[in-house]
Amino acid sequence: MTTKLETLEAALRNALGSHLKTLTVALGEVTIIVGAADYLSAMRILRDHADTRFEEMIDLCGVDYSAYGDGVWEGPRFAAVSHLLSLTHNWRVRVRVFAPDDEMPLLSSMTSLWSTADWYEREAFDLFGILFEGHNDLRRLLTDYGFIGHPFRKDFPVSGYVEMRYDAEQRRVIYQPVTIEPREIVPRVIREENYGIE
Repeated sequence: MTTKLETLEAALRNALGSHLKTLTVALGEVTIIVGAADYLSAMRILRDHADTRFEEMIDLCGVDYSAYGDGVWEGPRFAAVSHLLSLTHNWRVRVRVFAPDDEMPLLSSMTSLWSTADWYEREAFDLFGILFEGHNDLRRLLTDYGFIGHPFRKDFPVSGYVEMRYDAEQRRVIYQPVTIEPREIVPRVIREENYGIE
């Protein structure tokens, strides 16, 4: 008797065919990798094929692999990872696609397939700088419109590049270079002589 994961694995291999680069099963979850060139068509197949029927995109996030595995990662730097849910078959799959260009990570938008991809892709753009071709409103979602850079990239400085504050004299918000000086804070421990002894 085949398990549900084995059935899902067979359905994914049957539906995706040559679009499927790798398929792994770990910890009771299925993860597939598709190529950037096949991303939109593979996702359409996952949504529409009778064997898969992933009607819902429940998540999409960006990932920066530049420091993955203590810096030994040698593949493309940026990826988009999606989680799809099939209500028809009651199963889930994780789909990973790597952007081929590290300097300008560009992937196809999934907004034409799932409307929920809209804000997920805006978040991945805002935090990681991943561009989604075909997205009709790709603008910042969580950071300020004047924000410089993408804060979830591994090479983004912890203190940022600029700071924002309200200037009472100018009666407006102003941006200025970061004035925070990095410092090490060593906690001071104070113990009483008879602590815990009654």
